[in-house]
Amino acid sequence: MYQFSNRLRLFSLALMVAGLIGVVYSFMDRPHSLKDVEKKLEAHHDHHDHGADAAHVHEHDEEHLEHVYHQLNNKPWAAVYTAALFFLLLSLGVLAFYAIQNAAQAGWSPVLFRVMQGITGYLPVGSIVFFILLVLAALHVGHNGMFIWMDKEVVAEDKLIQGKTGYLNVPFFLIRAAIFLLGWNFYRYLSRKLCLAQDASNDNSNYKKNFKWSAGFLVFFIVTESIMSWDWIMSLDPHWFSTLFGWYVFASFFVSGITVIALVTLYLKSRGYLEDVNTSHIHDLAKFMFGISIFWTYLWFSQFMLIWYSNIPEEVTYYVTRIEHYTLPFWGMLALNFIFPLLILVNTEFKRITWIIVMAGVVILFGHYIDFFNMIMPATVGDQWFIGAGELGALSFFLGLFILVVFTTLTKAPLVPKRNPFIEESKHFHY
Repeated sequence: MYQFSNRLRLFSLALMVAGLIGVVYSFMDRPHSLKDVEKKLEAHHDHHDHGADAAHVHEHDEEHLEHVYHQLNNKPWAAVYTAALFFLLLSLGVLAFYAIQNAAQAGWSPVLFRVMQGITGYLPVGSIVFFILLVLAALHVGHNGMFIWMDKEVVAEDKLIQGKTGYLNVPFFLIRAAIFLLGWNFYRYLSRKLCLAQDASNDNSNYKKNFKWSAGFLVFFIVTESIMSWDWIMSLDPHWFSTLFGWYVFASFFVSGITVIALVTLYLKSRGYLEDVNTSHIHDLAKFMFGISIFWTYLWFSQFMLIWYSNIPEEVTYYVTRIEHYTLPFWGMLALNFIFPLLILVNTEFKRITWIIVMAGVVILFGHYIDFFNMIMPATVGDQWFIGAGELGALSFFLGLFILVVFTTLTKAPLVPKRNPFIEESKHFHY
């Protein structure tokens, strides 16, 4: 049985406390009036441009101040939302990968099943936190106006959003979210229960049930994942849409989930656990990290190229905003998620070297976090973004919570399933 080390537990708690302090400070530092906004803009101009008097006067008209006021009030909410969604979907990506292994009756991966189940232990906690955030957004708590289609005044003046109100309305939105989260968590609970029951069983009946539930879950997942990406991310920009978006979001959190499986596995091996996991298992995980990174890049380029080439104003404005105001995170994310994995993980031998996989994994996770940042922040805070206490605090808090929940879950059951029909094949997996 795995023992959660006190050092790692204290580290996770320290991350949560430091993160909570940063998040609270970011909420307290929000502007509470238009005068506060004006002071912030004046300070910004004094720091960046002493001579732009005309632009300075124009920038402080009341309409613009009101717009910036809403953006700055959205900023701490958006930071928390980005971190909460990223770690929720990261655990969902692991759940999907686990279901694929079950449905495919893969022989190489059963020694990793308990690692995957440990990581998906975050899913119930992350689901509760995220659903609360959706409800707070729907209730406009604390000037939370990230989803502009939830504002009746905006909808009354926007004919395009009015045409989508049959789908984009608060009750239906929350009902869909509840169905998605409950469905994912139900499969996670049932599959783990069947896997543990198989250890004490005299036949393979529990394994067969798990196989059937996994195949059914994947059908449910494919549908709900696409709709989720439209609801929770794309509807932040309700004037824009992309038919590739569901696949694009999936590729991002799927490769992130596989990366975390590799990192947690390597950590446990370094602590003397998972003796049956060998370099061939690690090599296979690294191949998935590389392959899905290339798949993500294909989807990114396909979406970007088609929109850029067609040059339709309603579509191209999505990328114009990000290229003009988020230049470094936009192009930097592409380098982190494509160029770096391509140069490092394309080498077969590198896929078996621990420190290289850890380095590549950290870069991939950071790169895809920036990817989610690029998807969410421009739609909610516009050009009023910067990396501050809220962004760092939210990342720190949810990282600490993720570590605490995952490694606590790992202590609840033996790290290797005993009676999986393919466990011996998995233990002797070499190539």
